[in-house]
Amino acid sequence: MSERLTCDVVVVGAGMVGAACALYAARAGLDATVVDRGSVAGGTTGAGEGNLLVSDKEPGPELDLALLSGRLWEELAGDYGEIFEYEAKGGVVVASTSDGLTALERFADGQRAAGVVADTVTGGDLYDLEPHLAPGLPGGVHYPQDSQVMPALAAAHLLKASGARLLTGRTVTEVLRTADGAVRGVRTDRGDLHAPAVINAAGTWGAELAARAGTSLPVLPRRGFVLVTEPLPRLVRHKVYAADYVADVASDSAALQTSPVVEGTAAGPILIGASRERVGFDRTFSLPAVRALAAGATRLFPFLADVHALRSYLGFRPYMPDHLPAIGPDPRVPGLFHACGHEGAGIGLATGTGHLIAQALTAKTPDLDLAPFRPDRFPEEAA
Repeated sequence: MSERLTCDVVVVGAGMVGAACALYAARAGLDATVVDRGSVAGGTTGAGEGNLLVSDKEPGPELDLALLSGRLWEELAGDYGEIFEYEAKGGVVVASTSDGLTALERFADGQRAAGVVADTVTGGDLYDLEPHLAPGLPGGVHYPQDSQVMPALAAAHLLKASGARLLTGRTVTEVLRTADGAVRGVRTDRGDLHAPAVINAAGTWGAELAARAGTSLPVLPRRGFVLVTEPLPRLVRHKVYAADYVADVASDSAALQTSPVVEGTAAGPILIGASRERVGFDRTFSLPAVRALAAGATRLFPFLADVHALRSYLGFRPYMPDHLPAIGPDPRVPGLFHACGHEGAGIGLATGTGHLIAQALTAKTPDLDLAPFRPDRFPEEAA
């Protein structure tokens, strides 16, 4: 290569996944540069709730990645947890009917076999965990491994800890390649960055970055709203959601779906989600979506009917057709690595993703089998 190398690896995307890729690449001895056309956490990360969840994942590759990521988040929390508001508060999934509870327990049985701690709670035990839940609910499952961070703070501090060069407000216009097709860096609107490896951590815009490298990845935006209440005493102790949330996450529907997800924060406001719909990058406020969120939340916690919602915000989750992210080297473009398509789980899965990418970059055997996450697993016509 005739150009002087800028660094060992260019990470495209300064969100949570990009920050984790930079951190673990640096810990593996690599010199990283992170480039983003916006600001740190300016995309999906800044519009997230910061959930680090195992509770909503069925046994399989994503749950394995969540368990690995959870362990890594715990390690990071030992150094930075107070800075980025790490809170190991646990989650409670609530059933509204006895049949729903039976189905939830069956789901939890499979998770337990995969290493998840999941405790069935009924009657008074449920209300000991969450005293303000609607009366008469048959029970639920408590997941003590669920936790939370403040995502924008976490991304910023992991980037800082990585020591990577950070170039914001700089758009990648092309992935540079050699005559034989291998990556040799990126072209931006403010100059070239030369490196033998490029990581696509562009989140919802992952398909666009892949196309600029001459390949394809079927990432689509899935819009979601969050309602934010006025600051309150800690009336909601865990992340609490209805059992149908799991089905909504796994759905392929493009239509609006809402399922109540309610959690308190260290700062006082209660966050209310979750909605999902595929409407492209339409940022229009949706009154039906936020009304449905409010209605679902008050069904779970009736006291919320008397609470003011101060604002709502929206973001776009990077949706993939099979609900698994793309993680690892792209065999179609030597030197290109993908770390995107995590949908709404990117904050939680970021640490494991960054760790696995760093192992792949340094030719180490990855801690998880990357085959289910292969970027080229989709037919070309689907991408």
